Amino acid sequence: MTVQPIKIAILAMGGEGGGVLADWLVDLGEHCGYIAQTTSVPGVAQRTGATIYYVELYPQAQAAQDGGQPVLALMPLPGDVDVVLASELMEAGRAVQRGLVTPQRTTLIASTHRVYSIVEKSAMGDGRADSAELIAHATRAAKQFVRFDMAQAAEQTGSMVSAVLFGALSASGVLPFSRTQFEATIARGGVGVKSSLLAFGAAYAQPPVAQTSEPASSQQLPAPAPRPRHPEVAALLERVRSQFPADAQPLLIEGVRRLMDYQDPAYATLYLDRLATVRALPCDTDGKLLRETARHLALWMSYEDTIRVADLKTRKTRFERVRSEVHIKAGQQLAINEFMHPRMEEICETLPAGLGRWLLQPHWAHKLLARFTREGRIVTTSSLGGYLMLYGLARLRVWRRSSLRFQWETQRIEQWLAHIATAAAHNPALAVELAQCQRLVKGYGDTHARGLANYQTLMAAVKRAGPTLAPATLRELRDLALADEHGKQLHAALRRHALV
Repeated sequence: MTVQPIKIAILAMGGEGGGVLADWLVDLGEHCGYIAQTTSVPGVAQRTGATIYYVELYPQAQAAQDGGQPVLALMPLPGDVDVVLASELMEAGRAVQRGLVTPQRTTLIASTHRVYSIVEKSAMGDGRADSAELIAHATRAAKQFVRFDMAQAAEQTGSMVSAVLFGALSASGVLPFSRTQFEATIARGGVGVKSSLLAFGAAYAQPPVAQTSEPASSQQLPAPAPRPRHPEVAALLERVRSQFPADAQPLLIEGVRRLMDYQDPAYATLYLDRLATVRALPCDTDGKLLRETARHLALWMSYEDTIRVADLKTRKTRFERVRSEVHIKAGQQLAINEFMHPRMEEICETLPAGLGRWLLQPHWAHKLLARFTREGRIVTTSSLGGYLMLYGLARLRVWRRSSLRFQWETQRIEQWLAHIATAAAHNPALAVELAQCQRLVKGYGDTHARGLANYQTLMAAVKRAGPTLAPATLRELRDLALADEHGKQLHAALRRHALV
């Protein structure tokens, strides 16, 4: 029988130590009597394609017996890989998609944390891949699937994901090397040895994951019910518990919390008033319409205007998160530069309604202000001046109800709720699809403008079709609008359905 090399593929993004991990495997093999070869093919960018490192190990004794130097491959082939190491869950999915993982042969070792791609972040709707589905698919595809949150283990030990992957590989037992030999390889590297060994040990101590186990998120206990001390907040939560069905209460409580954070208790009261109207609709027998409307109404009522953006960028929790993400050390200074480019419309929308409408008209004041909004500017929020400028803008929240944007959004929300109520009278399923159309309205700036344009186009088609519109057709149109922010697919579908 022909002896085959040990074939290992590593999929890692920039800065995760994929090259170091490949070098460790080469060093490990060479010190244990193997001929080793490594190659790499970099991705186009950090999240459009990870670098693939490929390592092959062949026993020196077998090569001597064969009478020559073995010919080793430069790249992994589908169906011909023994071990796949993935630094992130989506990269594990990519390995499965490429055919590098097979149930007869491959041990897949991957971190379960996610680093969202540009496509996922920029999607008009929720563009995130389903982690549970990725795990289930990878479990079926692999002979053995070793997985846990390796990014968390690396952070706790002050090391890199590569060291955790190396420890998980050793613990899996798929390579003919001992733990001592693995650890000696790290020590020979001479750089970051202590933290790398800690990360290695943390991975080695991880309990094995059964192939049929469910994602950890499904095993979490429900959060305890909040018990606020503020009388207005307590009254709102009591209203949720007494006037709305139990299956909708978690969504409504989260909506109340979000809108109090966004504005004040009175705004959260308006949220519940609007939902009480939906709750009273006789057609909503299973409560699905109420739940979907509650979810999307909370999102719409907390629209992202300039005040909200300034508020989020000046919060203490944001500065703490950024400091944590860049791993800033004691004595180091952190500068946060924000690129901000508010459009003319956004500035006018933040002003009192009358002044905002006047400034939107094409006269001398409009032209003068437009000269200062043609280009974006850098605001250093970690400096006193930059912070105070955004902090002052965030404090305008108390006057938000008088702004032009608030009037416009209130009108749009009321029209949306009226569409839902009208549809619910003759087709509850269509009303649910209408509630979910709010997904098109998101973000701020150009993103919001494009999403709103698609939403208004869709609502015009709904009004034109009337009660004859099928829920499946509206779902198709909405999904097309979410897939293409410029609306080309939506307009093509509208013409196909004769809705233009």
